[in-house]
Amino acid sequence: MQRLLSRLIDHQDRPALQDALHWLYGFIRPHRLAILGLLGLSMCATAVVLVQPWLTKLLIDDGLLAKDFPKLVLIAGAMILAGILGTLLSGLNRYLHTRLSGRILFALRDELYRHLQRLSPGFFAQRRLGDLMSRLDGDVAEIQRFAVDSLFSAVSSVLGLVCALGMLLMLSWKLSLLALLLIPLDVLWLRWMRRKVEREVRQLRECSADVSSFLVETLPAMKFIQSAGQQQREARRLDGLGQGYMSQLLRLQVTEFFTQAVPGTLTSLSRACAFLVGGYWVVQGTWQLGALIAFSTYLGMAVGPVQSLLGLYVAMQRMSVSLGRVMELRGVLPEVESPAQACPVPGRGDLKLRGVCFAHPGRPPLLQDVAIDIPHGCKVALSGMSGAGKSTLIDLLQRFHDPQSGRILLGGTDLRDFDLHDLRRCVAVVSQDIVLFRGSLADNIAYSVPHASREAVAEVARLARLDSLVASLPQGLDSPLGERGQQLSGGQKQRIAIARALLQNPLLLVLDEATSQVDEDTEREVIAAIDQLFSDRTRILVSHRPSTLANADLHLVLHDGQLRAREAGHV
Repeated sequence: MQRLLSRLIDHQDRPALQDALHWLYGFIRPHRLAILGLLGLSMCATAVVLVQPWLTKLLIDDGLLAKDFPKLVLIAGAMILAGILGTLLSGLNRYLHTRLSGRILFALRDELYRHLQRLSPGFFAQRRLGDLMSRLDGDVAEIQRFAVDSLFSAVSSVLGLVCALGMLLMLSWKLSLLALLLIPLDVLWLRWMRRKVEREVRQLRECSADVSSFLVETLPAMKFIQSAGQQQREARRLDGLGQGYMSQLLRLQVTEFFTQAVPGTLTSLSRACAFLVGGYWVVQGTWQLGALIAFSTYLGMAVGPVQSLLGLYVAMQRMSVSLGRVMELRGVLPEVESPAQACPVPGRGDLKLRGVCFAHPGRPPLLQDVAIDIPHGCKVALSGMSGAGKSTLIDLLQRFHDPQSGRILLGGTDLRDFDLHDLRRCVAVVSQDIVLFRGSLADNIAYSVPHASREAVAEVARLARLDSLVASLPQGLDSPLGERGQQLSGGQKQRIAIARALLQNPLLLVLDEATSQVDEDTEREVIAAIDQLFSDRTRILVSHRPSTLANADLHLVLHDGQLRAREAGHV
């Protein structure tokens, strides 16, 4: 099938196409037996369909015109049995086809989603979320439809066409030549239209991504849009995007119509000519009426597969565009990877930065030759101006990026030598941007440790001062929080994040403005609980609030790319 696809798609970048088709075929290969079984069912169903016009011929010529009633009854009974068998085969084929199609669709989407999970936050910051959703949803579905539905339909169509042409040749080879004369004309027309179809499909995909991006951007910000009184403005933007999408869709519909209409019209003309010639032979008495009716029926059955193959050509251009967009995502390589031979993460160890330099692409350096030692179990206060690189430093600790030069050591081992999953499990970060998911309060607290006991979840909720929230919810810890926890206050969200980090029980805990939205009394209680629970763990507190950074063992200041220690007591 991979070779068939490669021959069907006339593409300039042949090596890239081969790689893309090899990737796609990897999802089809495990289902080869199921595909062969479905092809067998299709062949049986095609045989049942093909036999019915022949039975009609026998019914007319050998039953009605021959006035043989017993044979008429026998042939009619055979037609009924063929109809019932065809219906059963069609239903079974549709059920098995839907199951196979769904499995391949979700396997494609799952693989692409897993690839996106490996990419750095910088990738998602540079890409429109709506465009990613369009590729994960629309483009993957288009590839699946072609890989299973369209190609499967094409194979069935080819079988039906070959069999129908065989029956046509048996009835009259002279009339059959009319159908064969159309093939070169159809091929020339389709090759001429291919580039236009491909270009307009790509533009339609871009318009669809624009609409998705608009919705992703504005729906979560609806409260702000309402407060700014800009509902009409955003509605007009959506209307403009919708009009652009509709215009492009109509252009594509017109192009696809002419792509298929011209060959279809030629086919209809040939069928009419064949019927006129055959009808003349019947009038002259040189051909039987039943044979003419059977020939006309088989010719119609040949037209159907031809139309399906013409539709396949359009679907092929749609798929090639979608496959290119998906392969573009798969071509983005992760910035960081786990090593082939990972070292175990130590249970304790000093954190050391040695000559660490880092800069985002196209921007000034954020960290320049940073060198600092943080003893194990130390409570560190990290301060600096906004944009100085504090969040970037935290990202380096979790290996969302690697330093361009220098090393970060934990327990004497470079962070690059740890398995990514193990490293990030031992570094918990609580930031001011809290991520909550649809689910219960308990589910959100236990997100990083999904198998935690109920008692452990309740205990960390108490330590994070969530008692009043739990008491106010109708189902306590089992109460659903809704979409992104929009009904919760900023302080409640932060306490949930703190409880989540407590349950994770990390080796290194980072509080990045984690208590900025709670009052100072609550903050003191939460930090006191953290100091008690994590007295033997390293804690890094990032904040602009002096009270948060008080009583730290080590004060670090990040300024102009340099990280320097400051005397205790000066915050």
